[in-house]
Amino acid sequence: MQSNRRRDTRPELALRSLIHAAGFRYRVCAPPLPELRRTADLVFTSAKVAVFVDGCFWHGCPMHHTSPATNAAFWATKIAENRRRDRDTEHRLEQAGWVIVRVWEHEDVNVAADRVMDVVRSRRVTDSTATNRN
Repeated sequence: MQSNRRRDTRPELALRSLIHAAGFRYRVCAPPLPELRRTADLVFTSAKVAVFVDGCFWHGCPMHHTSPATNAAFWATKIAENRRRDRDTEHRLEQAGWVIVRVWEHEDVNVAADRVMDVVRSRRVTDSTATNRN
């Protein structure tokens, strides 16, 4: 388990590379809210967009998650707790006005990057429009 990375995984690096090359800037492995002791993989603070790149095993992907035969009860509890924490994080961030984008590790990185950039663009347009009205 020591070789499992918390950040800078291959899917995350590929996504960050495409988004950065398109001119977007973000914080890496940062807490979107100071009082929340959880981090998002990419944080667009001004647009209030948090991006999570989830591993199929660790977050219980509905398409690819497989339960290990060894220590099955432990892993079932662990994955269920991870999913519960993910839902709680989403709820807290949404309550604070953030938009959450979840990307599974198996997703096409180009499609995922486009989705993230579209959300960030839409939030920036919405924010600047609201600012201009005031």
